[in-house]
Amino acid sequence: MARATRLIVILALAALLWPAAGPAQARLITDMAGRQVDVPAVVSKVYATAPPAAYMVLALSPKLLVGLNAPPPESARGYLSPRLWDLPVLGGWFGQGRGANLESLLAARPDVVLAFGWRNQPAQWKIEQTLAPLGLPVLRVELGGLADFPRFFLFLGELCNQPERGRALAAHAQGVLDDMARLRAAVPPPKRPRVYYAEGPRGLHTECDQSFHAELIELCGGQNVRKCRAGGIYGMESVSMEQVLAYDPQVILSHEPLFLGQELKQGLWRGLPAVREGRAYAIPTRPLNWFDRPPSFMRLLGAHWLAHKLHPQLYPVDMAAKTMEFFRLFLGVELSRQAAEELLGP
Repeated sequence: MARATRLIVILALAALLWPAAGPAQARLITDMAGRQVDVPAVVSKVYATAPPAAYMVLALSPKLLVGLNAPPPESARGYLSPRLWDLPVLGGWFGQGRGANLESLLAARPDVVLAFGWRNQPAQWKIEQTLAPLGLPVLRVELGGLADFPRFFLFLGELCNQPERGRALAAHAQGVLDDMARLRAAVPPPKRPRVYYAEGPRGLHTECDQSFHAELIELCGGQNVRKCRAGGIYGMESVSMEQVLAYDPQVILSHEPLFLGQELKQGLWRGLPAVREGRAYAIPTRPLNWFDRPPSFMRLLGAHWLAHKLHPQLYPVDMAAKTMEFFRLFLGVELSRQAAEELLGP
């Protein structure tokens, strides 16, 4: 009964806030699933159902977002647009068991909704059934990995009347992909370093080599030691210390302060080649994680960082300069060299 009452309220709100569409529904656009959808002539207000899509919109222009899926991290202040902290948190369909507040979403009055899904995960499109009563234009957007970033940016630029901006971001993304392809071509698979991605405070969670969470490892010329097919979107596969020892990683990556500051310095971890040789690296995390969680546009900069860590002789880039260039293009932030070096860490 409560659910039925809530639906009636939502429908009533939709009728009040969204009168019958007139001239505003002025054009057809083809979404990333190949469907044609009516959208307003000018799209200036966007809601995305999950962080990966929301952050792509943020890169195009933070002014487009009408609300967030989750509060922005405090560590991002000074790097992301200040207006993000004034936006309502509307929720979304991501992680484990979340959903959006439909009444708040209606009140935010987006011009369009981007229904995000990872490729080959059809369950993600069920959110459209939930959104249908709202009467909002819903466009499907999807990612399978970094290779889809150029297409995604081009689509957003067309949708949001910013084609030049979309092309600029797409060109940058394609340049990163091309750089990584050249690097991989120069390193035969047997010569690629064995990499373990340590998650959780004890470092005993990780990601399969087939998981989008750890995509950068293979993309940047490394070998993910965890060979398996991901059991779901969330990831965080449990492993034992015995398994980690058997993997014998030459490089360890982590964004967990407790693991890097304590666990890694004691016990059996110290005997691993990665630890003995000083190749356990803290993933940069400001303003957002450069590697994973969330899988955002920051991965494009993370690819340069990881390629340089894995292959310093073959990929001798000036990471401070790369970071300054990236922040200028994607975030509109001018970093000093010292600030860039602080973000990179040791």
